[in-house]
Amino acid sequence: MNGTVQTVRDLPYLPGGFRVLADGGLIVGDAWRRKIFLWETASPKLMADLRNVARFCLSDGIVDYRGGMYVADVGFNYLDPFVDPVPNGVIVHISAHGESSVVAGNLFSPNGMIITPDNNTLIVAETLGHRLSAFEIENDGSLQNRRVWAQFEDEVKPDGICLDRESAIWVAGTDTCALRVREGGEIDHKITTKRPVFATMLGGPKRRHLFMCTSASPDPVITYRNSSATIDIVEVETPGSGIP
Repeated sequence: MNGTVQTVRDLPYLPGGFRVLADGGLIVGDAWRRKIFLWETASPKLMADLRNVARFCLSDGIVDYRGGMYVADVGFNYLDPFVDPVPNGVIVHISAHGESSVVAGNLFSPNGMIITPDNNTLIVAETLGHRLSAFEIENDGSLQNRRVWAQFEDEVKPDGICLDRESAIWVAGTDTCALRVREGGEIDHKITTKRPVFATMLGGPKRRHLFMCTSASPDPVITYRNSSATIDIVEVETPGSGIP
């Protein structure tokens, strides 16, 4: 909580979502090559090759209570200004045994995901769909009964999200603020930042600190040359819940 920065692992690729395991291992997605690696030692171990099921670029991922993993794929070349955005995104499920399959499709730039504490519901942020979509999680990891959990105005482009104990969701991707949202779309709290917010997470003592990843630009070329990224922290009333 004192703001110390330490390089834990140098990666030879652009990382997508990642997860730190209880034993200290690190699961990281290789965004462009669409592969998932487990870093337990100095050398990575390939967990899953998703090139046959993911179309373009991996975004966020999440590990469930059964040891499986869900990974989102944006679905189109968002770096090409001549390519029109299309709702071709998918969510891929990787079982604890390493088997992968598409469990949701026709998503408009899927990004951050959460899983509720009962392991029954997965909620994903559709950035260019301006909404949060919810699915029921089946015993085999498949996703069913898609519904809109919250629909936003066009200026809200949800990215990283996290859940609190009252089943509200903190949403990033709204320019220079983070929003606390109830199911149905009611926004009951807003935290303003100096830079755009791209991810949120509840952690710290009793999970009552909201961590917000901010940056002046989301462009990887710009951020590589001149990073302006910060992690801002604010204490909130309701602690975090669920995964992550």
